[in-house]
Amino acid sequence: MSDAVVVIGAGIGGLSAAVNLAAGGQRVVVLEAAAGPGGKAGVEVVDGVEVDTGPSVLTLPDVFDRIFRRAGTSLTEQVGLRQPTPAFRYHYPDGVVLDVERTPEDTLASVKAALGADPARELAGFLDHARRIWDAGAPNFVYGPAPSMGSLLRMGVTRFSALRQIDGLRSMWSAITKQVRSSHLQWLLARYATYNGSDVTSAPATLSCIAWVELGLGGFGVEGGIHALVRALERVALGLGVELRYDTPVTGLRVERGAVRAIETASGAVPARAVVCNADVAQLAQDLLPPMHRRALSAPSTPSMSGYTAVYRARRPAVPRPAHAVLFPTDYLEEFTDIFRRDRAPRDPTVYLCAQEPCHGRPGWPDAEPLFVMANAPAEPATGPRPREEHEVLAETVRRRLLQADLLEEADPRVWSRTPTELAARFPGSRGAIYGAASNSTFAAFGRPPNRVGAVPGLYLASGSAHPGGGLPLCALSGLAAADACLEDLGPARRWA
Repeated sequence: MSDAVVVIGAGIGGLSAAVNLAAGGQRVVVLEAAAGPGGKAGVEVVDGVEVDTGPSVLTLPDVFDRIFRRAGTSLTEQVGLRQPTPAFRYHYPDGVVLDVERTPEDTLASVKAALGADPARELAGFLDHARRIWDAGAPNFVYGPAPSMGSLLRMGVTRFSALRQIDGLRSMWSAITKQVRSSHLQWLLARYATYNGSDVTSAPATLSCIAWVELGLGGFGVEGGIHALVRALERVALGLGVELRYDTPVTGLRVERGAVRAIETASGAVPARAVVCNADVAQLAQDLLPPMHRRALSAPSTPSMSGYTAVYRARRPAVPRPAHAVLFPTDYLEEFTDIFRRDRAPRDPTVYLCAQEPCHGRPGWPDAEPLFVMANAPAEPATGPRPREEHEVLAETVRRRLLQADLLEEADPRVWSRTPTELAARFPGSRGAIYGAASNSTFAAFGRPPNRVGAVPGLYLASGSAHPGGGLPLCALSGLAAADACLEDLGPARRWA
């Protein structure tokens, strides 16, 4: 039997788990199919310039500070954070332009200037509400173990009083429209459902806490790009003695005498004391576990949103672009209907843009800067790839919208792109879903797999498709939770700084 804990995948969750395990005294081996780390927080090099191709905003940076401090360092020692102003610029179809700033106070002043005093008061009240949800729910649904009915009961006298405390009995859209009359602010707040890949008309209002996380606690750029955070995790892991094996796809898990004993790869078996899986839970359930153990896990019935993403080599304008821009469509709710009810790419999508130079200080080309763009789309059908033409139409619609908003010029070339079909191929089992399962019901949080697989001793989950969910800080927390469970089961060997 090996004395190593094996981590499958060097994404944010896998690297976070590896650092935590090594800081806890374990020998750790990481197996990654790709040529380098990062997973969905990846990079591409285009004409000599490296660009981020995944997440563009860092929230809850304290989560990463917690990881680094367990290894004897800190977030500020490893990476620099940036807070550009404005943080986001929202463009509405009626011509209104609204800037979101770095602090709630400045954002409220911006709303007052653009929309009036009443909308500013409405947003202040909603942020208060979102903060209370976060304060009540985060210890049990984000930072704690996978939620259960017991954790709900610990939050209040009864299950339903606990659900009311976190606003879990109505939809996110109902909560927004009940408290905010400004349609411009309704759309801004509805967009936070997409941070979870969910439908704002079905997802519980609990997700309104995301508005507080970004608008209240802050969204950050990372000096050198989001991938600089990946490299910092990799660097700290190597410093703790973690062995990183790239270009090593995993083909299966060997379960013997009721527990995981080894990882199968194309180059042979790797014995394991325990296994932390940073792959998509659906891939683990459908392809990696032996058939008799696959019913211990299941793929989500409703996958989260996917997305079409691209990078443009854009000529720098006379007036610098905002770090982030959002172009709303004519009817925002139609986007959710297209994705979750019609199962098709939005005919009139919201377009998101991240200018990587002002956001992350990423240097571009001598005559141009890298612009990352994204439009939400449905996950791939379970039966096979979506028609290519559907994504081609979406890509052209995105480009046309950017041209109309003067955020792109006709001569600016697209230098990289990825469709949901290609995302699904890159991350097997995911169907291209970015956040695992969609949170489209009151009890969706209870459906995410916990970080310890009880039916398969020695197996732990650390990914956006497991508890607590997708997004940079939640994937990191998934890695921490999986590693903590593993360390608890293996016994005392901790030497955290």
